[in-house]
Amino acid sequence: MPQSAEILSNDLHPVPGDDEILADWKKELADATTSANSLLKQLELESYLELADEQTPFRCLATKSFISKMQVGDINDPLLQQVLPLNKENHRETQCTGVNDPVGDIGAMTSPGLLHKYHGRALLISTGACAIHCRYCFRRHYPYPQSSCTSNTLDETLDYLNLHPEIEEIILSGGDPLVLDNSKLKKVINRLAAITHLKTLRIHTRLPVVLPSRIDNGLLQLLQSCRFDVVMVIHSNHANELQQAEYEKLHLLHEAGITLLNQSVLLRGINDNAEALIALSKRLFQCKTLPYYLHLLDPVAGAMHFEIDKRSALKLKTQMEQQLPGYLVPRLVQEIAGNQSKTAIFRI
Repeated sequence: MPQSAEILSNDLHPVPGDDEILADWKKELADATTSANSLLKQLELESYLELADEQTPFRCLATKSFISKMQVGDINDPLLQQVLPLNKENHRETQCTGVNDPVGDIGAMTSPGLLHKYHGRALLISTGACAIHCRYCFRRHYPYPQSSCTSNTLDETLDYLNLHPEIEEIILSGGDPLVLDNSKLKKVINRLAAITHLKTLRIHTRLPVVLPSRIDNGLLQLLQSCRFDVVMVIHSNHANELQQAEYEKLHLLHEAGITLLNQSVLLRGINDNAEALIALSKRLFQCKTLPYYLHLLDPVAGAMHFEIDKRSALKLKTQMEQQLPGYLVPRLVQEIAGNQSKTAIFRI
Protein backbone atom coordinates (compact mmCIF):
# COMPACT_ATOMS: atom_id res chain seq x y z
CA MET A 1 0.00 0.00 0.00
CA PRO A 2 1.52 3.43 -0.89
CA GLN A 3 2.40 5.50 2.14
CA SER A 4 0.15 8.33 1.00
CA ALA A 5 -2.86 6.04 1.28
CA GLU A 6 -2.04 4.76 4.76
CA ILE A 7 -3.85 5.84 7.88
CA LEU A 8 -3.84 2.53 9.66
CA SER A 9 -1.41 -0.26 8.95
CA ASN A 10 -1.24 -4.02 9.32
CA ASP A 11 2.49 -4.15 8.60
CA LEU A 12 4.78 -5.46 11.29
CA HIS A 13 7.12 -2.54 10.77
CA PRO A 14 5.01 0.47 9.70
CA VAL A 15 6.50 3.01 7.32
CA PRO A 16 7.82 5.83 9.51
CA GLY A 17 6.56 9.36 9.23
CA ASP A 18 9.11 11.94 8.08
CA ASP A 19 9.48 13.27 11.63
CA GLU A 20 10.20 9.84 13.09
CA ILE A 21 12.72 8.27 10.72
CA LEU A 22 15.32 7.88 13.48
CA ALA A 23 13.01 7.01 16.36
CA ASP A 24 14.76 4.64 18.76
CA TRP A 25 11.62 2.59 19.29
CA LYS A 26 11.35 1.87 15.58
CA LYS A 27 14.94 0.69 15.44
CA GLU A 28 14.30 -1.65 18.34
CA LEU A 29 11.10 -2.93 16.79
CA ALA A 30 12.88 -3.60 13.50
CA ASP A 31 15.56 -5.56 15.39
CA ALA A 32 13.11 -7.66 17.45
CA THR A 33 13.90 -11.34 17.88
CA THR A 34 11.78 -13.45 15.54
CA SER A 35 13.21 -16.91 16.15
CA ALA A 36 12.63 -19.20 19.13
CA ASN A 37 16.12 -20.65 18.62
CA SER A 38 17.69 -17.20 18.68
CA LEU A 39 15.75 -16.30 21.81
CA LEU A 40 16.94 -19.42 23.63
CA LYS A 41 20.54 -18.89 22.53
CA GLN A 42 20.51 -15.31 23.82
CA LEU A 43 19.51 -16.69 27.22
CA GLU A 44 22.07 -19.52 27.15
CA LEU A 45 19.32 -22.13 26.94
CA GLU A 46 20.48 -24.08 23.89
CA SER A 47 19.83 -27.38 25.68
CA TYR A 48 16.08 -26.66 25.44
CA LEU A 49 15.95 -26.06 21.68
CA GLU A 50 13.98 -29.27 21.11
CA LEU A 51 11.08 -27.84 23.14
CA ALA A 52 10.63 -24.89 20.79
CA ASP A 53 8.33 -24.74 17.77
CA GLU A 54 10.01 -22.88 14.92
CA GLN A 55 7.27 -23.74 12.41
CA THR A 56 4.33 -22.05 14.09
CA PRO A 57 2.45 -19.56 11.89
CA PHE A 58 2.13 -17.38 15.03
CA ARG A 59 5.84 -16.78 15.08
CA CYS A 60 8.13 -15.78 17.89
CA LEU A 61 8.43 -12.02 18.39
CA ALA A 62 10.09 -10.28 21.35
CA THR A 63 11.84 -6.95 21.79
CA LYS A 64 15.30 -6.42 23.23
CA SER A 65 13.71 -4.46 26.09
CA PHE A 66 11.57 -7.41 27.10
CA ILE A 67 14.30 -10.02 26.65
CA SER A 68 16.71 -7.99 28.79
CA LYS A 69 14.40 -8.50 31.79
CA MET A 70 14.58 -12.31 31.53
CA GLN A 71 16.88 -14.40 33.71
CA VAL A 72 19.72 -15.93 31.71
CA GLY A 73 19.80 -19.71 32.09
CA ASP A 74 16.24 -20.07 33.44
CA ILE A 75 13.87 -21.88 31.09
CA ASN A 76 11.03 -21.23 33.57
CA ASP A 77 11.52 -17.47 33.62
CA PRO A 78 7.98 -16.00 33.73
CA LEU A 79 8.69 -13.50 30.96
CA LEU A 80 10.31 -16.05 28.69
CA GLN A 81 7.39 -18.43 29.11
CA GLN A 82 5.01 -15.74 27.81
CA VAL A 83 6.76 -15.44 24.44
CA LEU A 84 8.54 -18.74 23.72
CA PRO A 85 6.68 -20.87 21.13
CA LEU A 86 6.57 -24.44 22.45
CA ASN A 87 5.70 -27.70 20.79
CA LYS A 88 2.93 -28.14 23.38
CA GLU A 89 0.97 -25.47 21.50
CA ASN A 90 0.25 -28.24 18.97
CA HIS A 91 -0.62 -31.07 21.39
CA ARG A 92 -4.08 -32.16 20.28
CA GLU A 93 -5.22 -33.43 23.68
CA THR A 94 -4.04 -30.31 25.51
CA GLN A 95 -5.44 -27.86 22.97
CA CYS A 96 -8.69 -29.63 22.06
CA THR A 97 -10.94 -27.19 23.97
CA GLY A 98 -9.39 -24.13 22.33
CA VAL A 99 -11.09 -22.25 19.49
CA ASN A 100 -9.98 -19.62 16.98
CA ASP A 101 -12.38 -16.84 18.03
CA PRO A 102 -12.82 -17.32 21.78
CA VAL A 103 -14.42 -13.94 22.56
CA GLY A 104 -16.73 -13.57 19.56
CA ASP A 105 -14.89 -10.78 17.78
CA ILE A 106 -16.06 -11.74 14.30
CA GLY A 107 -19.73 -11.81 15.26
CA ALA A 108 -19.45 -8.36 16.84
CA MET A 109 -17.97 -6.65 13.78
CA THR A 110 -20.10 -3.87 12.31
CA SER A 111 -17.58 -2.68 9.70
CA PRO A 112 -14.03 -3.82 8.96
CA GLY A 113 -12.17 -3.65 12.26
CA LEU A 114 -14.95 -2.05 14.32
CA LEU A 115 -16.37 -4.23 17.09
CA HIS A 116 -19.52 -3.17 18.93
CA LYS A 117 -20.09 -5.64 21.76
CA TYR A 118 -20.98 -3.50 24.74
CA HIS A 119 -23.33 -0.57 25.32
CA GLY A 120 -21.69 2.84 25.15
CA ARG A 121 -18.36 1.78 23.70
CA ALA A 122 -16.86 0.36 20.53
CA LEU A 123 -13.46 -1.10 19.75
CA LEU A 124 -11.34 -0.32 16.71
CA ILE A 125 -8.81 -2.88 15.44
CA SER A 126 -6.35 -0.24 14.30
CA THR A 127 -3.51 -2.55 13.26
CA GLY A 128 -2.54 -6.20 13.21
CA ALA A 129 1.02 -5.43 14.26
CA CYS A 130 2.46 -5.92 17.73
CA ALA A 131 5.89 -5.47 19.30
CA ILE A 132 5.60 -8.88 20.95
CA HIS A 133 3.71 -12.11 20.34
CA CYS A 134 2.26 -13.30 23.63
CA ARG A 135 1.64 -17.03 23.32
CA TYR A 136 -1.75 -16.78 25.07
CA CYS A 137 -3.04 -14.02 22.76
CA PHE A 138 -6.78 -14.42 22.17
CA ARG A 139 -6.37 -12.84 18.71
CA ARG A 140 -3.56 -15.13 17.54
CA HIS A 141 -5.92 -16.48 14.84
CA TYR A 142 -7.71 -13.20 14.06
CA PRO A 143 -7.99 -12.49 10.29
CA TYR A 144 -6.26 -9.11 10.39
CA PRO A 145 -5.84 -8.61 6.60
CA GLN A 146 -9.61 -8.81 6.05
CA SER A 147 -10.88 -7.52 9.40
CA SER A 148 -8.87 -4.47 10.45
CA CYS A 149 -9.61 -0.82 9.91
CA THR A 150 -7.58 0.70 7.07
CA SER A 151 -7.50 4.02 5.29
CA ASN A 152 -9.91 2.54 2.74
CA THR A 153 -12.48 1.48 5.35
CA LEU A 154 -12.13 4.25 7.94
CA ASP A 155 -14.96 6.32 6.41
CA GLU A 156 -17.32 3.36 6.80
CA THR A 157 -16.27 3.02 10.43
CA LEU A 158 -16.82 6.72 11.10
CA ASP A 159 -20.24 6.57 9.45
CA TYR A 160 -21.27 3.80 11.86
CA LEU A 161 -20.01 5.76 14.86
CA ASN A 162 -21.84 8.89 13.71
CA LEU A 163 -25.09 6.92 13.52
CA HIS A 164 -24.75 5.65 17.10
CA PRO A 165 -24.76 8.58 19.55
CA GLU A 166 -24.98 6.13 22.46
CA ILE A 167 -21.31 5.27 21.85
CA GLU A 168 -19.32 7.60 24.10
CA GLU A 169 -16.04 5.68 24.32
CA ILE A 170 -13.83 4.48 21.49
CA ILE A 171 -11.19 1.87 22.24
CA LEU A 172 -8.07 1.55 20.10
CA SER A 173 -6.82 -2.02 20.07
CA GLY A 174 -5.11 -4.41 17.70
CA GLY A 175 -2.52 -5.83 17.43
CA ASP A 176 -1.19 -2.86 19.35
CA PRO A 177 -2.27 0.67 18.36
CA LEU A 178 0.99 2.22 19.58
CA VAL A 179 2.87 0.38 16.83
CA LEU A 180 1.37 3.11 14.63
CA ASP A 181 3.64 6.13 14.63
CA ASN A 182 2.56 9.49 16.00
CA SER A 183 1.59 10.97 12.63
CA LYS A 184 -0.75 8.08 11.85
CA LEU A 185 -2.18 8.07 15.35
CA LYS A 186 -2.82 11.80 15.12
CA LYS A 187 -4.79 11.38 11.89
CA VAL A 188 -6.95 8.68 13.42
CA ILE A 189 -7.53 10.53 16.69
CA ASN A 190 -8.40 13.75 14.88
CA ARG A 191 -10.97 11.95 12.72
CA LEU A 192 -12.51 10.37 15.81
CA ALA A 193 -12.46 13.67 17.70
CA ALA A 194 -14.74 15.19 15.05
CA ILE A 195 -17.52 12.89 16.29
CA THR A 196 -18.86 15.02 19.11
CA HIS A 197 -20.61 12.31 21.13
CA LEU A 198 -17.33 10.42 21.61
CA LYS A 199 -15.98 11.53 24.99
CA THR A 200 -13.36 8.99 26.00
CA LEU A 201 -10.41 7.53 24.11
CA ARG A 202 -9.17 4.25 25.57
CA ILE A 203 -5.93 2.74 24.30
CA HIS A 204 -5.13 -0.92 24.98
CA THR A 205 -1.39 -1.41 24.65
CA ARG A 206 1.47 -3.57 25.81
CA LEU A 207 4.18 -1.24 24.48
CA PRO A 208 4.87 0.68 27.73
CA VAL A 209 5.84 -2.73 29.14
CA VAL A 210 7.65 -4.34 26.20
CA LEU A 211 8.95 -1.29 24.26
CA PRO A 212 9.07 1.64 26.72
CA SER A 213 10.99 3.86 24.29
CA ARG A 214 7.71 4.16 22.34
CA ILE A 215 6.46 6.59 25.01
CA ASP A 216 8.18 9.59 23.46
CA ASN A 217 7.54 13.32 23.70
CA GLY A 218 5.50 13.33 20.51
CA LEU A 219 3.10 10.71 21.82
CA LEU A 220 2.78 12.44 25.19
CA GLN A 221 1.99 15.76 23.49
CA LEU A 222 -0.51 14.12 21.15
CA LEU A 223 -2.45 12.45 23.95
CA GLN A 224 -2.27 15.48 26.22
CA SER A 225 -3.51 17.88 23.54
CA CYS A 226 -6.45 15.88 22.19
CA ARG A 227 -9.92 16.76 23.45
CA PHE A 228 -10.66 13.27 24.79
CA ASP A 229 -10.45 11.98 28.30
CA VAL A 230 -7.65 9.48 27.70
CA VAL A 231 -7.44 6.11 29.41
CA MET A 232 -4.54 3.76 28.76
CA VAL A 233 -4.91 0.11 29.70
CA ILE A 234 -1.50 -1.50 29.80
CA HIS A 235 -0.94 -5.23 30.01
CA SER A 236 1.52 -6.55 32.57
CA ASN A 237 1.35 -10.06 33.99
CA HIS A 238 4.36 -10.09 36.29
CA ALA A 239 6.21 -7.55 38.45
CA ASN A 240 9.51 -8.40 36.69
CA GLU A 241 8.14 -6.68 33.59
CA LEU A 242 8.05 -3.30 35.34
CA GLN A 243 11.62 -2.18 35.89
CA GLN A 244 13.14 1.31 35.88
CA ALA A 245 12.49 2.24 32.24
CA GLU A 246 8.84 1.17 32.46
CA TYR A 247 8.46 2.97 35.80
CA GLU A 248 9.72 6.22 34.30
CA LYS A 249 7.55 6.05 31.18
CA LEU A 250 4.40 5.25 33.15
CA HIS A 251 5.10 8.21 35.41
CA LEU A 252 5.37 10.44 32.32
CA LEU A 253 2.01 9.20 31.08
CA HIS A 254 0.48 9.84 34.51
CA GLU A 255 1.93 13.35 34.59
CA ALA A 256 0.36 13.96 31.16
CA GLY A 257 -3.05 13.40 32.73
CA ILE A 258 -3.68 9.94 31.33
CA THR A 259 -5.60 7.48 33.50
CA LEU A 260 -3.52 4.29 33.75
CA LEU A 261 -5.06 0.88 34.34
CA ASN A 262 -3.63 -2.62 34.04
CA GLN A 263 -5.15 -5.86 32.89
CA SER A 264 -3.47 -9.22 33.43
CA VAL A 265 -4.16 -12.75 32.34
CA LEU A 266 -3.94 -15.54 34.90
CA LEU A 267 -1.38 -17.93 33.40
CA ARG A 268 -0.22 -21.33 34.58
CA GLY A 269 3.47 -21.34 35.41
CA ILE A 270 3.77 -17.56 35.13
CA ASN A 271 1.63 -15.78 37.74
CA ASP A 272 -0.59 -18.51 39.21
CA ASN A 273 0.43 -17.86 42.80
CA ALA A 274 -0.60 -15.20 45.28
CA GLU A 275 2.95 -13.97 45.84
CA ALA A 276 3.42 -13.08 42.16
CA LEU A 277 0.00 -11.39 41.87
CA ILE A 278 0.46 -9.37 45.05
CA ALA A 279 3.92 -8.23 43.96
CA LEU A 280 2.47 -7.17 40.60
CA SER A 281 -0.29 -5.08 42.20
CA LYS A 282 2.19 -3.33 44.48
CA ARG A 283 4.60 -2.62 41.63
CA LEU A 284 1.80 -1.30 39.44
CA PHE A 285 0.82 1.16 42.16
CA GLN A 286 4.43 2.38 42.34
CA CYS A 287 4.12 2.92 38.58
CA LYS A 288 0.97 5.07 38.96
CA THR A 289 -1.17 2.30 37.47
CA LEU A 290 -4.19 0.68 39.11
CA PRO A 291 -4.94 -3.04 38.74
CA TYR A 292 -8.14 -3.29 36.70
CA TYR A 293 -8.84 -6.82 35.47
CA LEU A 294 -7.38 -10.25 36.15
CA HIS A 295 -8.66 -12.35 33.25
CA LEU A 296 -9.23 -16.04 33.15
CA LEU A 297 -7.56 -17.33 30.00
CA ASP A 298 -9.61 -16.85 26.86
CA PRO A 299 -9.87 -20.40 25.45
CA VAL A 300 -7.87 -19.85 22.28
CA ALA A 301 -6.40 -22.76 20.35
CA GLY A 302 -2.68 -23.04 21.00
CA ALA A 303 -2.74 -21.55 24.50
CA MET A 304 -4.77 -23.97 26.59
CA HIS A 305 -1.68 -25.19 28.48
CA PHE A 306 -1.79 -21.83 30.30
CA GLU A 307 -5.33 -22.37 31.63
CA ILE A 308 -6.16 -22.05 35.36
CA ASP A 309 -9.52 -23.36 36.61
CA LYS A 310 -12.04 -21.08 38.32
CA ARG A 311 -11.69 -22.71 41.73
CA SER A 312 -7.94 -22.04 41.81
CA ALA A 313 -8.46 -18.51 40.49
CA LEU A 314 -10.98 -17.71 43.22
CA LYS A 315 -8.59 -19.02 45.87
CA LEU A 316 -5.90 -16.69 44.55
CA LYS A 317 -8.31 -13.74 44.57
CA THR A 318 -9.20 -14.47 48.21
CA GLN A 319 -5.51 -14.51 49.13
CA MET A 320 -5.03 -11.17 47.40
CA GLU A 321 -8.01 -9.68 49.25
CA GLN A 322 -6.53 -10.81 52.56
CA GLN A 323 -3.22 -9.10 51.93
CA LEU A 324 -3.98 -6.03 49.81
CA PRO A 325 -6.16 -2.94 50.14
CA GLY A 326 -9.25 -3.15 47.94
CA TYR A 327 -7.97 -0.69 45.36
CA LEU A 328 -5.07 -3.02 44.56
CA VAL A 329 -7.23 -6.12 44.00
CA PRO A 330 -8.17 -6.46 40.31
CA ARG A 331 -11.58 -7.79 39.34
CA LEU A 332 -11.44 -11.44 38.40
CA VAL A 333 -13.30 -11.70 35.10
CA GLN A 334 -13.98 -13.88 32.12
CA GLU A 335 -15.07 -12.78 28.67
CA ILE A 336 -17.81 -14.99 27.30
CA ALA A 337 -18.70 -14.59 23.64
CA GLY A 338 -22.13 -13.00 23.23
CA ASN A 339 -22.38 -11.55 26.76
CA GLN A 340 -23.01 -7.82 27.03
CA SER A 341 -20.11 -7.21 29.42
CA LYS A 342 -17.17 -8.92 31.08
CA THR A 343 -18.43 -11.60 33.47
CA ALA A 344 -17.13 -11.12 37.01
CA ILE A 345 -16.21 -14.36 38.79
CA PHE A 346 -17.40 -14.53 42.40
CA ARG A 347 -18.15 -18.22 42.85
CA ILE A 348 -17.90 -21.58 41.12
